[in-house]
Amino acid sequence: MKIKLLMTCLLGLVSATTFAQKGELSTAQTEYDTYAGLRGQKLLASKATASIQNAKTSIDKASTNEKTANMPQTAALKAAIYSSLAVDDTVATTSAPLFATADEAVKKAKELDTKGEQKKLIDAANLNLAQYKLTAGVKDYQNHKFEDAYKEFDYYRTVLPDDTNAVLYTALSASNAGAKDPKYYPLAITNYNKLLTTKYSGNAAVYLDLTSLYLLTKDTTAAIKIAGEGVAKYPSFSDLRKREIEMALQSGKQSEVLGKIQSAITNDPKNKELYYYLGLTYVQVADAANAKSAKEKDAALKNTEHTTALDNYAKASDAYKKALEIDPNYFEANMNLGYVLMRPALDIYNAAQALPTNKQKEYDAALATSNSMLDQAKPYLQKAVDLKPKDRDALTNLRSYYRGKSDKAHLAEYKAKADELKKQIDAL
Repeated sequence: MKIKLLMTCLLGLVSATTFAQKGELSTAQTEYDTYAGLRGQKLLASKATASIQNAKTSIDKASTNEKTANMPQTAALKAAIYSSLAVDDTVATTSAPLFATADEAVKKAKELDTKGEQKKLIDAANLNLAQYKLTAGVKDYQNHKFEDAYKEFDYYRTVLPDDTNAVLYTALSASNAGAKDPKYYPLAITNYNKLLTTKYSGNAAVYLDLTSLYLLTKDTTAAIKIAGEGVAKYPSFSDLRKREIEMALQSGKQSEVLGKIQSAITNDPKNKELYYYLGLTYVQVADAANAKSAKEKDAALKNTEHTTALDNYAKASDAYKKALEIDPNYFEANMNLGYVLMRPALDIYNAAQALPTNKQKEYDAALATSNSMLDQAKPYLQKAVDLKPKDRDALTNLRSYYRGKSDKAHLAEYKAKADELKKQIDAL
């Protein structure tokens, strides 16, 4: 009888011990729930702090007892409690150990919670961990510690893979880190491409950034391809359209771009921007030919390039005029039309200045031609300034007109206007 009684007491002791440890788990849960309900309420901040500390005390006891240490609830609660403490702690040296403990607890909770009963706690812990890394990443990014920022944001992205901000911040930090270590460029490209699969509102700019990254990695083919895809989705995004044109010209594929724009015009003949881009493409071709002509030493080749430039300036002029037929107040078309009409005139003017003194008749004829061409450009140059009085390019182009005019009867007037425009430009 004594032996049987002793066994009964022993079993009772074991049950009491197990119950005590489960009581700690229950206390941890209750205190955590209290903290979660009070969190963020300034007037109850002290009570929230007390609750989370009580929760930590209880979960520490429960997680070290062999009866409760390997329970899914224990690991999940520990993750939620420690991650909360880490987020609330603004001192890196003390918050880092809390984060590390929470990170390990989340991993353990996921392994143990095969039935998904602790999903709410695990999700709460993950959100805290993501917030912790987001805060750290922002701080590192602002301090230009881009490699560290990438690591922080990448953790954040891993926890919340569908969060567009997480993907964007990871891409941005990797892109900036690439300036110091090119190995980060492919990581930026991967994340930007991931962003394109989402409904992120800034994807037009993402296409533009991707072209830059591909060019930095010497992958011109991919850069042109992604630019084309972006233009197809965002045809009104001028910066991307310009980038596509620039890359096409540098790759000798201007005819391909011209074909795309002309095809688009056929389908949408009232789209002023398409005519603008058509004109812009012709200007790019003309400017490139002009640059070649200036460097060419062979007279015949120099003349050929110059003729190509003039031909494309004329085509650009026609395109811009069509854009203005649709919208007479289209600033970019007015400014660029003024430029393409003025550019050949200035070339004639500059060439005349190089004539020897015994070529007075040729000099006078050249200036007369230049003046006439400049006057054709004047209305568009002035309209651009009227539309945007503080635009540097518009003011500069109009100033070039007055500086290029050589009408002796009005030289003082033109000089005064050019000087006034210079003051306006300097004031910007």
